[in-house]
Amino acid sequence: MMSSTGRLSKDDSEAEHIIIVGGGVVGAACAYYLSQAGRRVTIIDRGKFGRACSHGNCGFICPSHVLPLCRPGVIAKTLMTLFNPYAPFRIKPRFDPSLWRWLLQFARRCNRTDMIRGGEARHALLQSSASLYRQLIEDGQLQDCEFETRGLLFVFKTQREMDQFAQLESLVSEEFGVGAVFYDDRRLVAMEPAIKPGMAGAFYYEEDAHLRPDRLMAAWRDRLVQLGVTIFEECELRGFVNDKGRALAVVTSTGTMPADAFIVATGAWSPQWNRALGCRLPVQPGKGISITMPRTTCCPKYPMLLAECCVGVTPFASGYRLGSTMEFTGFDEQINRHRLGLLSRGAKQYLVEPNCQPIEEEWFGFRPMSCDGVPIIDRSPAMSNVLIATGHSMLGVSMSPATGKLVAEMLTGVSPHVDVSAYRLSRF
Repeated sequence: MMSSTGRLSKDDSEAEHIIIVGGGVVGAACAYYLSQAGRRVTIIDRGKFGRACSHGNCGFICPSHVLPLCRPGVIAKTLMTLFNPYAPFRIKPRFDPSLWRWLLQFARRCNRTDMIRGGEARHALLQSSASLYRQLIEDGQLQDCEFETRGLLFVFKTQREMDQFAQLESLVSEEFGVGAVFYDDRRLVAMEPAIKPGMAGAFYYEEDAHLRPDRLMAAWRDRLVQLGVTIFEECELRGFVNDKGRALAVVTSTGTMPADAFIVATGAWSPQWNRALGCRLPVQPGKGISITMPRTTCCPKYPMLLAECCVGVTPFASGYRLGSTMEFTGFDEQINRHRLGLLSRGAKQYLVEPNCQPIEEEWFGFRPMSCDGVPIIDRSPAMSNVLIATGHSMLGVSMSPATGKLVAEMLTGVSPHVDVSAYRLSRF
């Protein structure tokens, strides 16, 4: 990485070299589109490629998830449960100024104007990514990731919760053209026999899709290696070599690596580099969990969200997963056994056969939760050739192709296929 004189060096005859920090789904998509644009790409990851938040989530590709979590009425609705260790959404009480600052920024955005603005930004990436996924699958770029276009069911036990959601569904349909089909209990059970009778109903978003995230990351790795992307695992970022507002190299646990440009796609860990990047990223780790098992005898045909208990259900071709919940506990790597039980107990209220043995994997991951639910895709204020791509919240899988393509466009001077202004740091 260093010349014999101790100077940073690279072969000027080579294609422009770009280092991506972070081997998750966003970093992988960035690497793909930059490689397609003729750039030489290296990915470094502090752990194993694809093993962090991109590994064990529910795998939804969901244009239906237009609206951010910060919306009118959400503060009053969740305030009484925030510190309840058994609630789906939980905050661990602790002294953490960055968390409280994040919560204040979140609360300020719980109004209709900011909700719609956030929805517009999310909608652009969600729609683009859905189209790009289909193209990638059809072209054979991503193979054996269990991609299916079965849609997504939002299932409700209670009339009250369903009526509240119906108002949001109507708004999303009117504002963004993303509509759902309503199924009453009788039609729902006929459509999906894995659901118990007696539900209030469900909304079906037929444009949504799903895949198996660990298979997706394996497919991304195979394709990237074919394209000549270099992947360094167990290679932790330690800092940047900054020369008058331009990064010359990254300093890592395995040495100093020079490049022409850099991408920080480190998810929930991105704020650790606030000082070097010259900004304050309003991103908090939101811990999600999942249980993966074999397909049950009465396995659902459709992916679904069980509304009142906030549990996601994904029937893969090769297995079955229950996931979700949200904990703001910092980077606590312990899996709370009781919270794992919330998944099974929640699913039991809705499904004929919610569980199956043996349990193949119990997993947790830290979602990069931005305070407004919108990703941050922008250049570092401190280094002009460093681009930040983080804050995808619970939609990293759903938004990654469009993010990767947008990042490649920004770094190669191509006209962006979506408006980049919505993802700027200046909005904070």
